[in-house]
Amino acid sequence: METTRQNKIARLIQKELSDIFQRQTQATRGVLVSVSVCRISPDMSVCRAYLSIFPSERAEEICNNINANMRQIRFELGLRTRHQLRIIPELKFFVDDSLDYAENIDRLLKE
Repeated sequence: METTRQNKIARLIQKELSDIFQRQTQATRGVLVSVSVCRISPDMSVCRAYLSIFPSERAEEICNNINANMRQIRFELGLRTRHQLRIIPELKFFVDDSLDYAENIDRLLKE
């Protein structure tokens, strides 16, 4: 069960990460990265961000690239939230495949 403070910080981080990824993917044609959910640990030190990536065939490659550049993304997040957060949490990125899973279920039900 998450506290109100965890929810507020998670929403703030989700909004800022979405903006960061939107600006970074503008140069790359045909790639869309959106942050579907952010979950923050009770001690506010670790944030797990789930990314919905289009096209889904390149999802693992793009997620690995994002994890490789995690320090730069965390630095930019720190610049954006320096007045709201005292400690910038460590970021961990995962692929959110819930849309692919739902599409697969729909396809199986139609057969």
